Amino acid sequence: MGDNKNRPDQNGTHRGPFERAKKKILLTQNVCGICGKPVDKGLKYPNPLSPCIDHIIPIAKGGHPSDISNLQLAHWICNRQKSDKLNGVSPVESNRNLPLSMDWTAYRSGE
Repeated sequence: MGDNKNRPDQNGTHRGPFERAKKKILLTQNVCGICGKPVDKGLKYPNPLSPCIDHIIPIAKGGHPSDISNLQLAHWICNRQKSDKLNGVSPVESNRNLPLSMDWTAYRSGE
């Protein structure tokens, strides 16, 4: 699963805060922040649909390693495919903050 030797969320000062945020996310979130589909928390790695924690803005792109506002629940496979890309959306536009009932990218308020 890649080289975690230099990951501050895995080793170092951010490990404790990351683990606490991870526990909170696993208790409070049920939907993949990348694909928007439910996550079965009973599945375990290496199942591709197993739950994991995604950095919304990847650490490699300057994202905070352990701040809960930069973390979201994801399927392992979705997170793997996203890798260190920003997915073309800002966190404000992602499905993490907006319902999936409509295409919010085309939404215009009644002006």
